[in-house]
Amino acid sequence: MKMVVAIIRPERFEAVEDALAEKGYIGMTVTEVKGRGEQKGIKLQYRGTTIDVDLLQKIKLEIVVDDKDVDKVIEIICKNARTGKYGDGRIFVIPVEKSVRVRTGELITSDS
Repeated sequence: MKMVVAIIRPERFEAVEDALAEKGYIGMTVTEVKGRGEQKGIKLQYRGTTIDVDLLQKIKLEIVVDDKDVDKVIEIICKNARTGKYGDGRIFVIPVEKSVRVRTGELITSDS
């Protein structure tokens, strides 16, 4: 099992969520986060003054999938989150050793 962690633009979240659900990937954790990458923030005009916004609003998706589904999930996220501009996001893939369903105590290991 792998955890796919994607940091994306908030305005692209609904498209990504819908595309993942359409392909059967419905379980996810979603967190509103702030961050910056290569764009190093942005400059905004507010009441005639330029303001540097260092940390931008982003959405963090965490999805645990079978190893065989990782590339498919990454492709779906990229296709639906991409605008072609700086700040589109980043995807990380992290190994998951085991998972336990709290309600039943069922243990799911990467060997299962």
